[in-house]
Amino acid sequence: MKISNIKVIVTCPGRNFTVVKVETDEGVYGVGEGTLNGSELAVATALKHASEILIGLDPHRIEDIWHLMYHHAYWRRGPIQMAAISAIDMALWDIKGKVAKLPVYQLLGGKAREGCLVYGHASGATHEQLVDSVRGFQHRGYKVIRVQHGGYGGPGAARTLPPHRPGIPGFKIFEPVPYLLDTPRMFAHLRAELGDEVELCHDVHEQLTPQQAADLARNLQDFRLFFLEDPVRPDHKDSFRLVREASTTPLAMGELFVSRWDCLPLFVNQWIDYIRIKPQHVGGITEAKKIFTLAEPYQVKSASHGARDIGPIGQAASIHVNLTIPNFGVQEWSEFGQQEKEVFGDGCFYHDGYAFPQERPGLGIDINEAAAARFPYRKAYMPLVRREDGTMHVY
Repeated sequence: MKISNIKVIVTCPGRNFTVVKVETDEGVYGVGEGTLNGSELAVATALKHASEILIGLDPHRIEDIWHLMYHHAYWRRGPIQMAAISAIDMALWDIKGKVAKLPVYQLLGGKAREGCLVYGHASGATHEQLVDSVRGFQHRGYKVIRVQHGGYGGPGAARTLPPHRPGIPGFKIFEPVPYLLDTPRMFAHLRAELGDEVELCHDVHEQLTPQQAADLARNLQDFRLFFLEDPVRPDHKDSFRLVREASTTPLAMGELFVSRWDCLPLFVNQWIDYIRIKPQHVGGITEAKKIFTLAEPYQVKSASHGARDIGPIGQAASIHVNLTIPNFGVQEWSEFGQQEKEVFGDGCFYHDGYAFPQERPGLGIDINEAAAARFPYRKAYMPLVRREDGTMHVY
């Protein structure tokens, strides 16, 4: 069996997704995803460039192809390259599963659990509305729920400036003090209304300095968070020492990480409790499994990023990996709309607080190319944030 063609598809059924379809000379094909929010076309270009060196290779040699893609560029480990590798790697595992007539999780060692615990996203413009939102998720069976007062930054991100020209986002204004004061009050209200048993987590979204993050973690300690996510920027990993030493609040980090080298300092120093990498951005199923294995002896569990920019194929890849690792913690879960289902079908399903893969060969998901063509790419950008005095807010 040889790789005969690689199609790169960028489609926007509600939001943009970058997808590959790796075809073989025996008619078997696999699909993978390399969506990088706001940089979908850059990943597509990297995939088209790399595909030339993959035509004619044996798709079963997954490890060898991974290293070929990683090393051939010389300039390595950037998010664009790693997303491209991720897409190809997923597609190769999909092919291998289809040839073996087994779901990918069986090729990774089989089930370590029956289903993957997931968390949903509760939010509200007021603390009272947030309580109602949490109860809605509880009613649907969720055991773990992320809570946000409004959007990221809560009362600290109260307004948005208009864009300086059409077609680009305006600047959000963020100030940390209102957010730092409100978040402990939010958790106090939630615990008073909901009790202590419901598992709640919260996303800081890298918006604080190390000292501010340490103060927040300490002030939230009595509210028994499931975890506090992304308290500081990922650039300065030594910052986690300060946050860790300030409290026993569990910490989660890693949705912006793209390799094992990003993760290792946090593992060996035991500065975090949950690692949030996902196959879609670290080099696919092959590297994600290795990173979770590296985390295991340091008692770090998985909590893979799963916002909606992790599309249906990336979500399926995460569930297949999570089902097999001993140090699984939780999976962020997003429910997709009708347009996305029209293009991708259903690779996974939710039931009573858990996610499950479809019992199909490979990743159990496909792409309807005709449907994808009806939803062309739409230009999109990541949010821009400034402080009140106009300074760019680095997060």
